[in-house]
Order: sequence, then structure tokens, then C-alpha cells
Amino acid sequence: MFNEKVVVITGASSGIGEAAALLLAEKGAKVVLGARRLERLEALAARIAAAGGEVAYARTDVKQREDLIHLVKLACERYGKVDVLLNNAGIGPISPLDELRVEDWEDMIDVNIKGVLYGIAAGLPVFRKQGFGHFINIASTAGLKTSPSMAVYSGTKFAVRAITEGLRQEAGDNLRVTIISPGFVKTNFVDAIPSQEIRGELERYRDQNAIPPEAIARAIVFAMEQPADVDINEIIVRPTAQA
Repeated sequence: MFNEKVVVITGASSGIGEAAALLLAEKGAKVVLGARRLERLEALAARIAAAGGEVAYARTDVKQREDLIHLVKLACERYGKVDVLLNNAGIGPISPLDELRVEDWEDMIDVNIKGVLYGIAAGLPVFRKQGFGHFINIASTAGLKTSPSMAVYSGTKFAVRAITEGLRQEAGDNLRVTIISPGFVKTNFVDAIPSQEIRGELERYRDQNAIPPEAIARAIVFAMEQPADVDINEIIVRPTAQA
């Protein structure tokens, strides 16, 4: 089913992005991978190619609009189109507001919100010209409710939800728009948390309850494999044990 699909993935070097790249390539999609860590991208691309998959990649910092434009252009030049743009890149250096970690706040806004907007800005003209395309934006259950220490991160994910719904309403008859909100997933998300106490608490919870990133990759596949006239607007995937 996916043999003719071309999928651009941001944040592809680890976690959900890596799992999605591997699963989609296994199903026959051509994947175009972007992330900041070039050595991890190279290793992932080599793994996909060794298994017979088709893959291209470019170092991509979603804080830089030109990088997103280049990644989409790479897909078009290499494969002639883009079927799906998976806006997956995100960071979460969470902390209490009293700590005034303003640079962390700015980074979350730049990556989690502006990075998604830059992906939309790069992909939307291509999708309009083609007459088809599918945006899949990765948010979080933190975009459904917030909690202490997560105010800014949660705020960025609420924003992604609003932007994605607005995009869906403006998209028209030929473009599909999906938002996927994962709960706690076994990724390196907690590594960026500055507080050792908060990081340790979340590491313990992750190790006990979190679901693998492949669970989110399967949700991405589910949204993609629907007929063109069916748009899966929203998917929420949590660990069974998550409150």
C-alpha cells in the first residue's frame, strides 16, 4: 500500500521519528529524514538501505525555516512529490516557572511551535500544487491537560493542537490533517530535564509504565492507510496505566 508514498519526517534520528521511519520503510514507503544529529541520521539511513528501503536524509534544525524548505525540496527532487509531512521534532526541558529558565522556554517555543509552523510553510505550497498531501503533527497528552513544571511545554502542545485544527479547517477537500497526541513513551525525552529530582521521578515512571515508540509509529500508519476521502483528525495514544 505504501510503495508509492513519500514521507518526510522531522526529528527522525531517535524516538518516535526513528520508529516511524523504520516501520514506514519496512512497509515500502520512501522516507526522507531530517534531524540535527547527522551521525544518527546516517546510521539510520544505512540501516534502512541495508534492509532494502529507499531513504534520503539531510541535517535539519526545525528552528531554521530554510532547513525545512531544503528537506521538502530534497524529497521533491529525489522522488518527485511528498505524500506525507510528519512534523515530529520536539523538546521538553520542563521546569517550574519559578526557576525562570527563559532560554528553555524560548527553545520549546522555537522547536515545538515554530518548528511545526515552518514544516507547514514548507509543505503546504507543495501539497497545494500537487493537489494532495497529508500533514501529521505530533503533539502530546500535555496538550490536553497541564501539570506542575510542565506549563511552558504544555502550552506549546496546546498551541500545536490549535494550529493543527485550524490547518484542518483551511485544508479543503484534498489535503488531510492529523494530530497524534502520545502519552508517556520510552524515548530520551527526560534526558533534557534540568532538575535531577524531576528527571529521576519521570525516569522511574517511564521505566515502569511507558509504551514503546513503535506504538506511535503504528498510529501514524493507521492514519496514513485510510482512503483519500477519510481523514483521521486526532489520535490519542497512552499507556494503559497513565492517569
